[in-house]
Amino acid sequence: MKIISICAVSLIFLQSYSQEEIVTESIEEDYNYEMIEPTFHSTRVINGHSVESLGKGVLEFRIEHRFGDIAGDEGGAQTFFGFDNSSDIRFAFEYGINDKLMIGLGRSKGTGAPYKSLMDGFVKYRAIKQEKGKSPLSLTVVGSSFFTYMTASEGLGQVSHFPQWQHRFAYSTQLNIARSFGKRLSLAVMPTLVHRNYVAQDDVNSLFAMGAAARIGISDTKAILLECYYGITDDDYRSSYKNSIGIAYEWITFGHNFTVNFTNSKGFGEAQFIPYTFSDWLKGQFRLGFCISRKFEKG
Repeated sequence: MKIISICAVSLIFLQSYSQEEIVTESIEEDYNYEMIEPTFHSTRVINGHSVESLGKGVLEFRIEHRFGDIAGDEGGAQTFFGFDNSSDIRFAFEYGINDKLMIGLGRSKGTGAPYKSLMDGFVKYRAIKQEKGKSPLSLTVVGSSFFTYMTASEGLGQVSHFPQWQHRFAYSTQLNIARSFGKRLSLAVMPTLVHRNYVAQDDVNSLFAMGAAARIGISDTKAILLECYYGITDDDYRSSYKNSIGIAYEWITFGHNFTVNFTNSKGFGEAQFIPYTFSDWLKGQFRLGFCISRKFEKG
């Protein structure tokens, strides 16, 4: 898997040099510049969703990989700064039913803290699109569900014991509100509610987090992405958990969207990175990751 991942990354970098001019022309053709610039150039930012949705009939395949800690007790030269370890891997297919509604289905390895063998699915609806003279903002609603089919642990007090099959499910609901300020800057806020059917005795089932994201354009095909999810919870029972923070470099090539990121989150999906991020940036407990997405259109 590591060899495949490295080869895929290398091919994308080589391909991007030869297709830089084609991409710029493609972007100009895809968007009417009498309208507002696209807020984000992908349906995801780093960990969470962006305000964007796929067009009608567009199928997207995504590969996401996250390595181990770069520094800290589990990083450094002994693990080749995290490249020897794999925190999580996710494969997904996403599809645009029409220009406002899209669905997706994915499978991830899981971080093992506390879940492995995860399936996720979502429905995303773009209710409002930013347009000059009509709406100053874009608004998207996202509903997601998560299911683990891992072997239940024998310990009665463990979260992964799953006394009932319903305990294997978790859910999230999100409002994604964003605004484009032109080619060079986009901002978004993402209030998110996560509900887990089964949690530890000192935890709570429902958690609320306020997400924020920014896209800073460097050129027509390159940008810096910033993302943070701040958990609004009682510190007494979640003092060991950290807020998910990420920074990424986005590179758009012809038909592909390539992102290299650094984040303290190990897992994918709101039910993983919001309630189960333990790593601390200040202790070097952050990791390199990447995402490669490829769109397929009819005709």
